[in-house]
Amino acid sequence: MKKDFEYSYFAPTEEEKQEIESIRQSYLPKERKTTAQEKLRELDQAVRRPPKILSIVVGVMGLLLFGTGITLVLQWQFLAAGSVVGVVGAVVMASVYPVYRSALSRRKKKYGNEILQLSERLLQENRIS
Repeated sequence: MKKDFEYSYFAPTEEEKQEIESIRQSYLPKERKTTAQEKLRELDQAVRRPPKILSIVVGVMGLLLFGTGITLVLQWQFLAAGSVVGVVGAVVMASVYPVYRSALSRRKKKYGNEILQLSERLLQENRIS
C-alpha cells in the first residue's frame, strides 16, 4: 500500500486580500490623530452635551412628580397631597429651560476662550490672502 502525497496551494484573490485587510484593521488599536477641527467639535460637544443631559434628567424627574401627583388625586383620592406633589412636579418641569440656560452659560464660560482661540486659528489658516 503506497500512499501518494498531495499538496495544494491556495492564494487569496485581490478582493479576498482586501477583505482580510479590512477585517484586520478593525481589530488593530486605533492611532488617533486629532485635527484642530475635530478638537473644535469635541469642545463644542463638551459645552452642549452636559446641559442637555441635565435638562432631560430634571424634566423627567418633574414629569414623574407631576404624574405621581395626578395619580394620588385620581386613583387614591388624596386631593391635598396629590395637588402639592403635582404642583411641585409642574414647577420642576417649568424650571428645565432656566436650568439648561444656566448650565450652558457655565460651560461656555469654562470652554469659551479655548473655542474662540481655536476657531480663530482655523479661520486664519483657511483665509486666502
